[in-house]
Amino acid sequence: MTGDLFSAPEGDDHSGRDTAPRAARRHTPLAVRMRPHSLDDIVGQQHLLGGGSPLRVLAEGNTGPAGASSVILYGPPGTGKTTIAHVVARGGARKFVELSAIRAGVKDVRQVMDQALEDRDLRQVTTVLFLDEIHRFNKAQQDALLPGVENGWVILIAATTENPSFSVVAPLLSRSLLLTLTPLTREDLSGLVDRALASERGLDAAFDLDPAARAHILRVSGGDARRVLTTLEAAAAVARGRDSVHITAEDAQQAADFAVQRYDKDGDQHYDVISAFIKSLRGSDVDAALHYLARMIVAGEDPRFIARRLVIAAAEEVAMADPTALQTAIAAADAVQRIGMPEGRIPLAQATVHIATAPKSNAAYKALDAAIADVRAGRGGAVPPHLRDSHYAGAARLGHGKEYIYAHDQPHHVARQQYPPDDLIGVDYYSPTENGNERAVSQRLLRLRDIVRGRPN
Repeated sequence: MTGDLFSAPEGDDHSGRDTAPRAARRHTPLAVRMRPHSLDDIVGQQHLLGGGSPLRVLAEGNTGPAGASSVILYGPPGTGKTTIAHVVARGGARKFVELSAIRAGVKDVRQVMDQALEDRDLRQVTTVLFLDEIHRFNKAQQDALLPGVENGWVILIAATTENPSFSVVAPLLSRSLLLTLTPLTREDLSGLVDRALASERGLDAAFDLDPAARAHILRVSGGDARRVLTTLEAAAAVARGRDSVHITAEDAQQAADFAVQRYDKDGDQHYDVISAFIKSLRGSDVDAALHYLARMIVAGEDPRFIARRLVIAAAEEVAMADPTALQTAIAAADAVQRIGMPEGRIPLAQATVHIATAPKSNAAYKALDAAIADVRAGRGGAVPPHLRDSHYAGAARLGHGKEYIYAHDQPHHVARQQYPPDDLIGVDYYSPTENGNERAVSQRLLRLRDIVRGRPN
């Protein structure tokens, strides 16, 4: 598995010096050339880089009890997880080994652990193991890391874009520090662009950047530092191709013409975006709801999934305040099934706007939940005899249906008689709001209960 072990890029001796000739550096991607040599050079993540922080201790080469903690770096792509691992590798007399969870297996992990134990005992060398995309390791592969982490044979630095609570086994999670990296701000990325333009390791002041080009590069980056540098480098190549040192907006647009959309169909983004979508519908923010709908559509989310959530939202968030919202949502779901995408986005947009702008009420499903709670608690006795099925032989002899009052024979087609079991007489589950259609329902319900329960007018 030696091909997967980390070795420093050409021209990087882990000392912070760039030893490669300038011609050779031109063939190394800008994002690699601009990789920080110390924590002070890292853009963003200041909440993790303060004095005495676990990352500072690791980077300073402390291999004592306080500095031997393994860490799991969790955050979006391009926020510095790999960079942090490389910086930590520079601290002290350490051996740095990198494994990719995509290619490595249990055998490779055990090989690293055996070698790390030998290096520690015979050579007094600490091994830092950087494991990228640990969420791709299955349970057996992650379990193979435990002896080395628990006994201090290695300092594990694991990186993941997936929530470790769901993607990392509990024993490994409990033996590591979980550090959460946040998306880089526009100011962070703009500063990185300035550094790349001026640095000898970067574009070496060979280009100037039009403000509109800068704005485009930052806009399409999706908060990803690696994409910012890659797009900047591509835009510079476009400018160079027309023998210019001025990077224009057109150059930047040619380098990258659409924004990166971070979205995983079975991970955090899937759940976070749909959660924000539903909460925006509930909160009546139609513009936010349309934004999250657009994010899902652009990312290729299954439109049938979106349609199902709209049907649920229409019944859960709007319900009787505007009964037509459910009709719109069901029609949208049917339309998506019939016509597919991209045209299916149109009925999805209609249903989104209808639900977001409709009056809201959750009274119907709250009423059912209250009734379910009573049933589970054992409330609700026998069905009253006059309501029982009377359509089979022998039912009359049992008294089933006797004295039942047919509602359509009564004034207003409402009959005064007992409907609930004896122990639930007078219990009100449904409490309509004063929103939209439910205002009229509320007034009618008072009259209906008076008639059915025989209360004086």
